[in-house]
Amino acid sequence: MINLIDKLSTEHNLSYDEMYRLIENRNEELANYLFEKARQVRILHYGYDVYMRGLIEFTNYCRNDCYYCGIRKSNCNSDRYRLSKEQMLECCDTGYELGFRTFVLQGGEDGYYTDEMLADIVSSIKVKYPDCAITLSLGERSYESYKLLYEAGADRYLLRHETANADHYSKLHPPILSLENRKQCLYNLKEIGYQVGCGFMVGSPFQTTECLVDDLMFIKELEPHMVGIGPFIPHKDTPFADKPSGTLDLTLFLLGIIRLMLPYVLLPATTALGTIHPKGRELGILAGANVVMPNLSPREVRNKYLLYDNKICTGDEAAECRMCLTRRIESIGYKLVVSRGDCKKMG
Repeated sequence: MINLIDKLSTEHNLSYDEMYRLIENRNEELANYLFEKARQVRILHYGYDVYMRGLIEFTNYCRNDCYYCGIRKSNCNSDRYRLSKEQMLECCDTGYELGFRTFVLQGGEDGYYTDEMLADIVSSIKVKYPDCAITLSLGERSYESYKLLYEAGADRYLLRHETANADHYSKLHPPILSLENRKQCLYNLKEIGYQVGCGFMVGSPFQTTECLVDDLMFIKELEPHMVGIGPFIPHKDTPFADKPSGTLDLTLFLLGIIRLMLPYVLLPATTALGTIHPKGRELGILAGANVVMPNLSPREVRNKYLLYDNKICTGDEAAECRMCLTRRIESIGYKLVVSRGDCKKMG
């Protein structure tokens, strides 16, 4: 297994069978070796810098009914909200003062915000803060919509594919949604010129090792600029309420694999990772991650954007999140930097 990690470190790829064996045979000793290799690669390309993304969760309305998601259309217990353009700009004002140079506009697939409204919001942020990057995470949209938002000034787009196994996809989503369309959206985004991010939940219901290998093979094929993975955490008002969470160990192991597979990738240590373990985000950084995403959403709506239960930092002000993370990252020998934090190798 050590040889497989060495091969992944030098060739940045493994065969399907090799990847399967590596995941199936993981243990603490192997994981520590993987993390050491992942840190070497990450430090080679990004030093000890950790990039901040200011997350603005601007709507928890969604037209979709994904079985794992707390803001799914059928959840009648969700306290719905929408932020105005002015509120979003205020979040950016706060974030800029705190050193954020990337703003992530994330929301459910909410038809209230037309393409024209979103393009206006994006261009307004870009005019006010031309030195900042704008990342969108708005789900599946048409090619024309993506293109309009890109031309308005959006730089990046995060669209988790959730699983690259079609059978597994059908067990997580209603029939109206398809893996084929999800993948096409990602290829469209890349063609338009976005820095593109995909990703998946670790330990989601019905996930097998084969599913995980399919995910890794798809990620290698797509060659995204960002990969967002985090443990599945159930939400009490979904069909998967009684399913177990994904594990810290497997999530960290996969972070290490992805760092070796895509040496230049922007790899977040997610809030979900911090939710399942008190030092989850620090451990994510030590496994090869180089991005954190503190919340810039207004405090009064934070506890309403709950994709899963027990989400951390829902009561904090933006400055509290920023200062807390600064201390946490510095405690392990890394540093939060004021930077757009672009992928070092574009393409």
